[in-house]
Amino acid sequence: MRKLLLFSIIIIVGITFISRLFYLQIYSSKDYNIYEDNAIRKVFYYPKRGYVYDRNGKLLVANQPSYDVMVIPREVEPLDTLEFTSLLKITKEDFKKSYNKAYHYSPRLPSVFLAHLSKEDYAFLSEKMRKYKGFYIQKRSLRDYQTTIGANVLGFIAEANQREIDADPYYKMGDLIGKQGVEKSYEDILRGVKGVKFIQKNRFNRDIGSYKNGSKDTIPTAGKDITITIDEGLQAYGELLMQNKMGGIVAIEPSTGEILSLVSAPSYNPNLLVGRKRSANYTKLHNDSIHLPLIDKGLLRMHEPGSPFKSLIALVGLQEGVIDEFTTVTCTGAYHYGGKRPMKCHCGGGKRNLNTGISHSCNSYFATVYRRTIDKYGDASHAMDVWSKHIKSFGLGDYLNNDLSVGKKGNIPDGAYYDRMYPDFRWRATTNISNAIGQGEILVTPIQLANMMAAIANRGFYYTPHIIKDIEGGTIPKKYRTRHQTTIDKRHFAPVIQGLYDVYNEGTAWFLKVPGIEISGKTGTSENFTKIDGVRTQLTDHSIFIAFAPKDDPKIAIAVLVENGYFGARWAGRIASLMIEKYIKGEVTLKQMEQLVLNKSLEEEYLKPYSGKPFKINQ
Repeated sequence: MRKLLLFSIIIIVGITFISRLFYLQIYSSKDYNIYEDNAIRKVFYYPKRGYVYDRNGKLLVANQPSYDVMVIPREVEPLDTLEFTSLLKITKEDFKKSYNKAYHYSPRLPSVFLAHLSKEDYAFLSEKMRKYKGFYIQKRSLRDYQTTIGANVLGFIAEANQREIDADPYYKMGDLIGKQGVEKSYEDILRGVKGVKFIQKNRFNRDIGSYKNGSKDTIPTAGKDITITIDEGLQAYGELLMQNKMGGIVAIEPSTGEILSLVSAPSYNPNLLVGRKRSANYTKLHNDSIHLPLIDKGLLRMHEPGSPFKSLIALVGLQEGVIDEFTTVTCTGAYHYGGKRPMKCHCGGGKRNLNTGISHSCNSYFATVYRRTIDKYGDASHAMDVWSKHIKSFGLGDYLNNDLSVGKKGNIPDGAYYDRMYPDFRWRATTNISNAIGQGEILVTPIQLANMMAAIANRGFYYTPHIIKDIEGGTIPKKYRTRHQTTIDKRHFAPVIQGLYDVYNEGTAWFLKVPGIEISGKTGTSENFTKIDGVRTQLTDHSIFIAFAPKDDPKIAIAVLVENGYFGARWAGRIASLMIEKYIKGEVTLKQMEQLVLNKSLEEEYLKPYSGKPFKINQ
């Protein structure tokens, strides 16, 4: 009986092992992966990253050689730490920190121990590294900026973090990846493909030669060059005009949607984020909580649009048939409604029609148009949905689905928005009448305003604003060549455009004329609040201006935001006129206006809410 039991146990164990082996080899086996083979060392060769050119073929971003000290923790043998750290010009604490980080990532895989050696350091160290087992020097490319402008446009590259590595297996510890701007948006195109050399190791973990005579090795594939839509000269001029000011400029070519200039102020020299000092410089820029130089204000700064929004109020009113271009409204210096505090107006009073309402920016006129539009349907919530749909057709209130690395959607309310805001009473047009003058719950970004102006310039359509113009060996996505039609009939644009033109002729921007160029534009002022010690405090208004030119053959549409710049024509309007002349003529003749802008600093305005002085980084 015992013999039978023992025999049965042996048979059962044998069947179990055979079944398990059969399962592992037949059902659960996976293809051999050379990258997971511990007996083979992988040495990566990094490709040349693609160059970046401006719309006129000027080289903006190239490459420069860089050398990294790599480490494979498991292969490190005891060494003279003091001697080694002295060679690398680092401290013992830096050594421990870098080694522990590499070991935590992987004891058997290579990772960056010390990045960005200079050519001189590389020449000095290359012969000495053989003494230190587990360490070697690897060559790669860093960015070499051929310009000092456009940091927010170009972006920068830095080491991939763990989240990025987990999201894309292409990246390993120490690999560089685009972090902002076109470097991020077009990372897959610019980065190229790494090459790899496989080296066979013996049972003592020593290299014994190329694996399979190099038949599995690959060479790196260079990244593709790209041409962006930015005009380097116009970008540089915009950044010059915005010195000592905060805000953004966005200029678009209406016929294509190509972004001609994308200024964020204050900016910084992109070369600050290259090389060994990148981390320290980035920290300084990141910690500047007053100027926020790393925030792209043309894409991320949300604000009330103010009076430039009145052009859309007029177009919706015309489309809904509540006014025509001859409809008049009498302005008494304020708009009175529902026993509430009147909405003040600074147009001078008198009878206003569409043209003079726009050119003199009459609040009473546009409050009347807005109220008639909402009151038209009886049901305010439904009317608000109709109104909102018209406004959003100009690209407001949503992401523009462009190729820029960041953005905000802004806010265009609809009926449901106010139903949630006022659940306990029946709201109506007078509840949110401030929408009529671009205040209230309306929020936009400068790029949305520029795109809105491009749609008006085109008499009812726009192309998605984009920054890519050409890709080496490829084509730009079809969506950037697709028209987006607004909900406004083409016939309604002519009187509104004429009103915008008369803003320059006889209206609020009469002193901003540019000789020889017919410009249609609109001044704007946006209220500016911030919290100081937890208290909502009103600061100097933002200066806003939108325009396009020439009026009948538009080549440029522009939006300018100057934070704390007071009324629209004071600074934003002047900057818009100068930018338009610079782009269309190639030179600036308004020298007195130019000097006035260049000599103006708004630094005191930005420091008012704070005590002490902010640090500044050398540019």
